[in-house]
Amino acid sequence: MSTLDGKRVVVVGGTSGMGLGAARAAAQAGADVVVAGRRAPGGEPFAHRSLDVTDDDAVRKIFEDLGALDHLFVTATPPAKTGPFLEQDLDAARSFMNGKLFGSWACARHAAPRLRAGGSITFLTGCTSIRPRAGTAVVTATFAALEALTPALALELAPLRVNAIRPGAIDSDMWSFLDDQGRARLRRTVAESLPVRRIGTIDDIGHAAVFLMSNPYVTGAVLEVSGGEPLVTLNL
Repeated sequence: MSTLDGKRVVVVGGTSGMGLGAARAAAQAGADVVVAGRRAPGGEPFAHRSLDVTDDDAVRKIFEDLGALDHLFVTATPPAKTGPFLEQDLDAARSFMNGKLFGSWACARHAAPRLRAGGSITFLTGCTSIRPRAGTAVVTATFAALEALTPALALELAPLRVNAIRPGAIDSDMWSFLDDQGRARLRRTVAESLPVRRIGTIDDIGHAAVFLMSNPYVTGAVLEVSGGEPLVTLNL
């Protein structure tokens, strides 16, 4: 397996959470890392580009400006308005799908022509794609659609490689709405439920991202990094 020495990696959504974990891991593997997102990564030594993935012209321009790259990892995920399906708002549902599915689509569309030989694209989904929970219908459908897009693009963009990471519960900024006690309960609940006996970290996602970027024989795959979450009942 090769390292990422001398490779240029772009992480869309790499300013926080799992994207930041991937950006750090890629940099540690020797890559030149550029992160793109709505906010700058505080205190991180990465080049930053401001980007709204729902703006197709902005996505096109940023990849035109960046030029050649080796690997793209798209983690950007808009906030989801969850709740009972019959109470869901169509505009909110469209907004989430537009940001997650079509935002990822746009990044891949505009980056692919600029990827060097041996390059790859990696998407980020979640275990709700295969283990739905009540109140997450739109998230489930969107993640499943992105996982279906993955092998389709692996065929169409070959020999460029296209994969996805399906994370489970990860201790990241997505839980920032919880106070300290709530975060502690979350970690305890996950640790008591999962076979690995702990919650995931953004470093776990970073490790998986570097693997998919650097292994030249993996394409069309959905790599689950979940601690065995689909094997158990996890009530969060």
